[in-house]
Amino acid sequence: MELQRGVCGDLAPATYLTDAVRNASVDIHAQSLVEAARRHGVTVVHCTFSILPDGEGARLDLPVMAAAANHPTLLRTGDPSTELLDGLGPAPDDIVSERHHGLTPFTGTLLAETLQERRITTVVACGVSLNIGIPGLVFEAVGEGFDAVVVTDAVVGIPASFGDDVLRNALAYIATLTTTDELLAAWS
Repeated sequence: MELQRGVCGDLAPATYLTDAVRNASVDIHAQSLVEAARRHGVTVVHCTFSILPDGEGARLDLPVMAAAANHPTLLRTGDPSTELLDGLGPAPDDIVSERHHGLTPFTGTLLAETLQERRITTVVACGVSLNIGIPGLVFEAVGEGFDAVVVTDAVVGIPASFGDDVLRNALAYIATLTTTDELLAAWS
């Protein structure tokens, strides 16, 4: 979920999320997950966000979008800021589900239909952030009838203690919480 250069990587205008991702090794854990998933035939889906050139559909008036609203190319479709962090791909068989509006990866995309067509029943969430995107992904996945798994060391919130609270006090009630090592062991 949104492990993109302009969200939490080298092209992000603010470093707080980038620092949190690096400090928690979210990028390293996510890379381990996608590499193992590919080896074991598990479908990898990259849920990305970009703004159409005309900005149509994007809520640039939201505080979370302030940097993009004030920057002419940040997170615009085709800009390097929309690219995945190094080491994540996409690989040729990966799916990229790009959304242009909304706050969660099921909004305005064919993500649910794509997963259903492939007879996928479980969504494994990693990425950013536990403040908005990851809870939204999990709530909507469950609402669409999927089981949800959250890889706790491959997600982060700001501050980290808030992310821990979201995991413990919200997501634990509707999703399975696991670690990268536990999931990799289950796939082996």
